[in-house]
Amino acid sequence: MTTDTHTDDFRARARGVVLDAVRGLVLAVAVLPCGVAFLVLTLLSVAFVPLGVGLVTTPAVLTGVRALAGAHRRLAAEWCGIRIPAVYRPLPASGNPFRLTFALLRDPQVLRDVRWLPVAMTAGFVTALLPALLLFYPVEGFLLAAGLWRPYVSDGGTYWYAFVPVSGQGTALLAAALGAVILAVAWRLVPRLLPAHFRLARAVLGGDAELAERVRVLTETRRDAVDTSAAELRRIERDLHDGAQARLVAMGMDLGTIEMLVERDPAQAKRLLAQARRNSAEALEELRDLVRGIHPPVLAERGLGDAVRALALRLPLPAEVSVELPGRAEAPVESAAYFAVSEVLTNAVKHSGADRIRVDVLHTDGLLRITVTDNGRGGAALGAGSGLAGVERRLGTFDGVLAVSSPAGGPTLVTMEIPCALS
Repeated sequence: MTTDTHTDDFRARARGVVLDAVRGLVLAVAVLPCGVAFLVLTLLSVAFVPLGVGLVTTPAVLTGVRALAGAHRRLAAEWCGIRIPAVYRPLPASGNPFRLTFALLRDPQVLRDVRWLPVAMTAGFVTALLPALLLFYPVEGFLLAAGLWRPYVSDGGTYWYAFVPVSGQGTALLAAALGAVILAVAWRLVPRLLPAHFRLARAVLGGDAELAERVRVLTETRRDAVDTSAAELRRIERDLHDGAQARLVAMGMDLGTIEMLVERDPAQAKRLLAQARRNSAEALEELRDLVRGIHPPVLAERGLGDAVRALALRLPLPAEVSVELPGRAEAPVESAAYFAVSEVLTNAVKHSGADRIRVDVLHTDGLLRITVTDNGRGGAALGAGSGLAGVERRLGTFDGVLAVSSPAGGPTLVTMEIPCALS
């Protein structure tokens, strides 16, 4: 069994080395001519922009450069698992060649793509070609030992293999030994060279694209947070105006009437007092509900786990809750997670047709992960008009993510993750 395992490992590594060498050769053969062609065309197109011809050719050429860089990014991800970020600015909606040309020329990501072309033609070409050279060059040394040198030195000349002058069988065997050494080096280095090629491309193509993407996401989440806060304030104001405030106003009017009736009609005054007491109790209950909607007391006092359990107890269908939290997250994170769970549970009760729900809350690998599963009809999806879109925006404020798996016929699995540390 151990011998078979070692044999399988050797074969898998050998296949990987050969595959990397072939892939590097393909990259070298493709990138060099494409890079030269696009670099020359880019320089010529930009040079002719003042004459008007470049306004027609530049967008097409730069679009081609973007496509070439995009193909390189896809290969980096597929072959080596290396992600090269790209953040392109949106192009103008109109087809005006002047606006399109200068929009492309002002795009930092397009300029990074253009700067990558000479790097791809030089250092990129070498790092792509080197795996194939290291792997296939030893074959020539082995062929020399088999007699390949004879036709080349028949006239008394010398055949050079690297730094070994081959002029007889002895030196041919020395060339084969050198080929074996190169092959051993290839066995070690080839699996590292192709990733090095793509890391070089990432250093040039990526640049500050990841930072720009981060800024864009933060800008969007900040805008969503402001919009959500404004909507929440409007809801609180509306609930106060239509609920507790109206009942308190009615209670004040009843008390004024009672003052006038207390001596003339004590029975009517007692009835109004009872009504005022009911209004005060209802106003108090509405205020409690309002406070619970802002920040539930159970969440502040006992934490997210017990708050989710309390949510489950109020559902009109059976719900199972599992909590594995060794500590508490910060209050804003707990609040966002609580209301996200509340919204997901509300959607499940209203729309899923489920008869059972399960909620799992745990913290692992620096993430607060919450999953809500129901056995309903499925079909839930993120998008405009969906209640889940609001949950996604709420989580996005804290760099959280929302994933939904809801095939037709169910079940529906909603997963929420928020990066955080527990106290």
